[in-house]
Amino acid sequence: MAAQSSLTPTSVTRRGLLGAAPLALLGAPLLAVEAHAATARNARLVRWSGTGYNAGTHSGTGLSSQGLYFSGARRTTTCRDVYAGRTLTQGVATWTSQVVGSGLAAKELIASWNASTHPGSAVRVLLRARSSAGAWSKWFVMGLWSSSSPKATSPTRTSVNSQSDAIARVSTDTLVAQSGITLSHYQVRLELLRTLGTTAMPIVSQLSVVASTAKQSTTPVSPVGVARGVNLGVPAYSQMLHVGHYPAWNGGGEAWCSPTSTAMVLDYWKAGAPAGETAWVLPTPHTNPQVEQVVRGVWDAGFKGAGNWPFNVAYASARGLQGFVTRLRSLTEAELFIKAGIPLVVSTSFTSSQLTGAGFGTNGHLMVLRGFDASGNVRVNDPASGLKASNSLVPRTYNRAQFESAWGRSGGTAYVMYPKGRALPVRPAGLPTW
Repeated sequence: MAAQSSLTPTSVTRRGLLGAAPLALLGAPLLAVEAHAATARNARLVRWSGTGYNAGTHSGTGLSSQGLYFSGARRTTTCRDVYAGRTLTQGVATWTSQVVGSGLAAKELIASWNASTHPGSAVRVLLRARSSAGAWSKWFVMGLWSSSSPKATSPTRTSVNSQSDAIARVSTDTLVAQSGITLSHYQVRLELLRTLGTTAMPIVSQLSVVASTAKQSTTPVSPVGVARGVNLGVPAYSQMLHVGHYPAWNGGGEAWCSPTSTAMVLDYWKAGAPAGETAWVLPTPHTNPQVEQVVRGVWDAGFKGAGNWPFNVAYASARGLQGFVTRLRSLTEAELFIKAGIPLVVSTSFTSSQLTGAGFGTNGHLMVLRGFDASGNVRVNDPASGLKASNSLVPRTYNRAQFESAWGRSGGTAYVMYPKGRALPVRPAGLPTW
């Protein structure tokens, strides 16, 4: 879900544009954490990879050790790429999942994917949902992805807003149930696209869908878990160092929290862009040009932003990691990832008085969760850096209870990005969120 605004004292936004606020609370102390009842927020994640794709229906797709691949077009489609001013004719192969029960009274669905899309290829991801009353929605396009966009033979990477019916609507990358509706089941579809005249081979190694209940304005603080005192060595990058850069991509700064957070995690795993790849970035010399590299790789032409959640994860997969967008139930769950050495990019929403020390209010802001102090308070790399252009101001510690609610207002959304072969933590009891 997304919106755009400028950096003003009263603005609130989603996915990376900050609203400034008075700084009077910057010196307020952190509080010792007392555990209360865990949040009732709930989610369920389903992932497909390997032979798991055989539960669905193939039409022109095959399965290899690399994943689901384009084996032959079952139809062709001609579409006008309005962003690039060109027309492309593409062969289409399709995979459609089995009907999946959400396992809860879902209000939102988010699909994410790991894909290889060389020039001339792309992946279109679609969802449809069934209401608890038994009525199916239409198929909604949740994203057109190509890591090679905007090459001449590849379509422009984009989400597609303004889609809705009586059951659900699309908000950038999230399928949202209409008022009074909950979603009991869903299907996801992959369309693997190859531009005619090319031999490109799109491959999807992993596909995920997370179903979640309604977000909460206040989340009870969860008990401190296994990551007390852990501090992962994630590099610190400030989005504010990029203010005014590349106006066509929202001019950097307040618009770039998601790609800056993704860049930090990529470099933590040593999967970020090397110097030779960022030579195009201006001006030179340039601090942290890998941030611009991520912006270019995740830019969503339809949303006109770099904060599309699945696009950030898909970009990380194009750089050799694997990952998914999920919604966790609590910081206690998040601690399992931190203990396992896996930082999380998390989405938050708060007013200027709801997160002491942040220095602003926002309807949507991404940052890196990298650890917890001895009291269970949250150690983050906040790319907003107190609205000052300084990498040294990025590492911060926020009060656990305040942060838990700020994160809960965004549904506990997290990017989980990690190297292939790296073990995820053991899942706790309850519906799986990874």
